[in-house]
Amino acid sequence: MTHPVEISFSQIAADKLAGHKGRVAVIVAPGGRLPAGLPRAASAAARRALDSKAGKALKPGASIELAFPAGMAADALQLIALPARASAAEARKAGAAIGAKLGTVHTLVVAGAHRQANEIALGIALRGYDFSVYQSKPDADDTESESDKARVTFMVKEPEALAKSVKDGAAVAEGVFFTRDLVNEPANVLTTSDFADRLKAMEEIGLTVEVLEEDELSKLGMRALLAVGQGSESPSKVVVMRWNGGGDEAPLALVGKGVVFDTGGISIKPAAGMESMTMDMGGAGVVAGVMRTLALRQARANVVGLVGLVENMPDGRAQRPGDIVKSMKGDTIEIVNTDAEGRLVLADVLWYAQTRFEPKAVIDLATLTGAVIIALGHDNAGVFSNDDKLAANLLAAAGAEGEGAWRLPLGPGYDSLIKSRLADIKNSGGRSAGSITAAQFLQRFIRKDQPWAHIDIAGVALPEKAPDLAPKGASGWGVMTLDRLVRDKFEGK
Repeated sequence: MTHPVEISFSQIAADKLAGHKGRVAVIVAPGGRLPAGLPRAASAAARRALDSKAGKALKPGASIELAFPAGMAADALQLIALPARASAAEARKAGAAIGAKLGTVHTLVVAGAHRQANEIALGIALRGYDFSVYQSKPDADDTESESDKARVTFMVKEPEALAKSVKDGAAVAEGVFFTRDLVNEPANVLTTSDFADRLKAMEEIGLTVEVLEEDELSKLGMRALLAVGQGSESPSKVVVMRWNGGGDEAPLALVGKGVVFDTGGISIKPAAGMESMTMDMGGAGVVAGVMRTLALRQARANVVGLVGLVENMPDGRAQRPGDIVKSMKGDTIEIVNTDAEGRLVLADVLWYAQTRFEPKAVIDLATLTGAVIIALGHDNAGVFSNDDKLAANLLAAAGAEGEGAWRLPLGPGYDSLIKSRLADIKNSGGRSAGSITAAQFLQRFIRKDQPWAHIDIAGVALPEKAPDLAPKGASGWGVMTLDRLVRDKFEGK
């Protein structure tokens, strides 16, 4: 997998600034002093840049850059504006400004005694992500050396204290990177079997991982899930990941939709844009990334992550519009649109999660509907819940981590849109309230009095434009939010 940039920490050493080769990044408060050790010519040029119209217009976290600064060995001197009392979001944005420019050189970051240095470091790590494994290198025959890799040295007043404070952030970054890698992978690589293997490998970091194969899923009665994948050569699977750090407490259950590629099945999608359906396993990717983070930071909580892995293909064996399938719960479902497949996967996995683990709360994530993009665009995930407290905690965690989320309604009035003439329920209510009827469908597979939230991440998993803390591509949205939720509301103190 892709790993965050190597970050080390050292005392401020003014005598190293002039001779540093690579890049030098300096955190500067508005009107603040430049660090001692900058050569006079470079310092004068930096002050002139900061006092210019462009420099004075810099918002917190934004930067201005001087190429080949006079008297310095560095290729660039980057000046990042950040107030002494900056918020965590502003500090992460400052780090992202540095992370976006890492390249393959050694970057020296002069942060002094800034109280948000740990958030700056997290911003660097998150924005420094680069998924280029399938791009040919100019010297493809040469083995990459350590000198070809990006690395960062933080110069701060108390390096040992900072090194301790960034450990949890490093675990979060690892989880986000794992999710981004999964979402970015092409479907000919990330098959259901490959996905399951990657999750099984996380036993090395302390997770307990089970892979349920098709014969066992059939015995359990997961016919809704199996129907989705019956047209694919890739076998359908359910993977269960457990982290037990909270004693005898009932776990939080995280459930993810893992459709490794979605053609729409017999209700086939238009060709234009179908290549992006490699991201239809984004919910499962987030669950995997969260579980990785919890294990790496040794969270004091019990969390179980369950993902349904399938591929939706239009084979001669594929399910058809008009088919009726029976869920693990026992409800029958009329298939009116084979492109409304993710909710079939989640229905069975949600029921299995509740009946097996008796969780204190259930949260599912899925790239479920295009309708949520029409409603909220690419800035917010859609949140649905039967429990006001859980919804409030979830939205608070998302707000604290700067990940957009907005609550949308549920209600019995929407049930009429998914009422079937032939079965207990149908799998699509059409265009009207599309994201709501999908959530309303899922709620049917939630037991009475079970706190539950559904997060539709179709608009945020692979946004059209690069967000602040990631390059264009998979965002990893949700790993930070759910880790914060576990930390704040489910972790023993």
